Amino acid sequence: MRKAAHVLSVVLHPVWMPTLALVVAFAIDPHLTFAFSPQGQWIIIGMVFIMTALFPVSSMFMLWRSGLVGELAMPRRSERILPCALTLVYFCMAYYLLRKTPNHPATLALFTSIIMSIAAALLINLRWKISLHMVGVGGLVGMSLGLWLLHGAQTGYLPWLFLLAGALGTARLLVTDHTPAQIYAGAALGAVATFTCMAFGIYY
Repeated sequence: MRKAAHVLSVVLHPVWMPTLALVVAFAIDPHLTFAFSPQGQWIIIGMVFIMTALFPVSSMFMLWRSGLVGELAMPRRSERILPCALTLVYFCMAYYLLRKTPNHPATLALFTSIIMSIAAALLINLRWKISLHMVGVGGLVGMSLGLWLLHGAQTGYLPWLFLLAGALGTARLLVTDHTPAQIYAGAALGAVATFTCMAFGIYY
């Protein structure tokens, strides 16, 4: 059971979520891809993957090798501050590049919400360990609801997404010292921030 929980935690790690969110958003809402050819869409997705997944993972590995963090999973609250700060920088760089291409405002709002969620989680983590995994999957839910509200995007997969979020929350309880409150708070932060930014067109 714990092994399966570990696998799910790795597969749904927060660093994969921006790329996954963009793939899902492009798939369910044609408004977001109107200005891009299929090849252009994959270039955008590839850039986001490099900036928001490969760069943070490389940084976490280097911090681990240097001894600045004891474990790659970073179970201790204090060890999460520097990796989260570096990740926030990478995400801001990705957002800057997205602004340089003709992306739909909803895409920009999505990444604004991701940056806001990371910044809020970083501040909360200074005093209390919130679940970053649940922030990520909560953001997927908020994004789906936001695109449905904006453009009537298909949401038939939402029940499965809720089940996946529930499974991930259970996995985090099994393999970490998270409390249920930290799990719920993470999911709420991700969902509310993403839905709010997308529904009201909040982006810079």
